[in-house]
Amino acid sequence: MNTLQKIAVWTAMLIGTFIFSDFLINVGLNSTYKDIERKDNNSQIVVYQADATYVNGRIRGVIKEVNKIKDKYLKIELYSKRDVLVGRRYIEIGKGSDIEAKSFELLFKANDVSYYKMGTANEKEPGDEVEIISKELTKPEIILTTAMMFLIFW
Repeated sequence: MNTLQKIAVWTAMLIGTFIFSDFLINVGLNSTYKDIERKDNNSQIVVYQADATYVNGRIRGVIKEVNKIKDKYLKIELYSKRDVLVGRRYIEIGKGSDIEAKSFELLFKANDVSYYKMGTANEKEPGDEVEIISKELTKPEIILTTAMMFLIFW
């Protein structure tokens, strides 16, 4: 086997390991999230993803007919299994916007969340708000970080 074939084999093994580890990371992270229940009847707020692990979670959705409730806040309250308020977060809906729908995303850190309630509020209430996770890593950021780790440990 000449040198070029050895390099090709090692490159194929490296790429295969990268793809396999990326797949396992995505499957592992997404399998730890469990759906959380919504306990309100607000049809103006449509949630298409609400799930949480034991320590963090994410809620994504769309607010319909934003022009009817402008200059308000979307209030999200997170509760544990025993009906204890774990945290609260306010998302500004928009000042004077004339759009029909607005999407929102909440990435939070709170322990043992099993359900949530959503509604609108005119102003923020004083008190503790849940800590927000800045954002989820995108696919290119994950790939770059994995490549950097390969270079460091190589």
